Amino acid sequence: MEINKYLDSTYLKTPEQSGLSEKETLETVLSLVDETIANTIFAVMIRPDYVKQVKEYISDKTTDVKVGTVIGFHEGTNSTEAKLAEARKAIEDGADELDFVINYEAYKKGQLDLVEDEVVLCTRLCLDHNKVAKWIIEIAALTDQQIAEITGLISGWVANRFPGKEVQVFVKSSTGFYVTEGGKPNGATFEGIKIMLDNAGKLPVKAAGGVRSPEDAEKMINLGVKRIGTSSALALLKNSESSADY
Repeated sequence: MEINKYLDSTYLKTPEQSGLSEKETLETVLSLVDETIANTIFAVMIRPDYVKQVKEYISDKTTDVKVGTVIGFHEGTNSTEAKLAEARKAIEDGADELDFVINYEAYKKGQLDLVEDEVVLCTRLCLDHNKVAKWIIEIAALTDQQIAEITGLISGWVANRFPGKEVQVFVKSSTGFYVTEGGKPNGATFEGIKIMLDNAGKLPVKAAGGVRSPEDAEKMINLGVKRIGTSSALALLKNSESSADY
């Protein structure tokens, strides 16, 4: 199985989170880009601050690697207007794919109009610019019933507003930054992904966080996921297990 075609190689830590300087963080990001290109990994997933520099860095290289970024990361509680502004800037900087953290706290409070509004407006912005939109639902913060419901809602909103465009809109499991209690997984689980797949309709599903071995990656792909987000892409390709957080 060519796992590399499914992988988004990810680095999403801020300098404060990693203890690195701005310069060292950019060097880390560019090193990840080199690794992604060298191993024909599908995409590199980085913070919005680095999109323009990465696009410039790869402009003279022969590569089909996509550049993805995150919007409303990682809590997802930003206003719709703030997410749109951040997304517009990322698109201007050259991002190919935008992974939005849905306002799952608003969803849990029953504020479905707010959540539908952000999904429709942000998805429309991406599709109008021929970009891929992914909606992170943060499954570790949800019950199984909520995972099923919000996945189904996103699928329905997209199908009703953007028929025929479903292949460009993913439902994604996790940010990898959610803090759980008692050592519970904060990323993709096989059970959670199965629920998402059962309720996503025509939307593709991305598993993110917690996929740390080639066996896990292959099992996710066999379940039906179309993409896997990981900070351990090289370890997966080298048939070794990673202990990384994401």
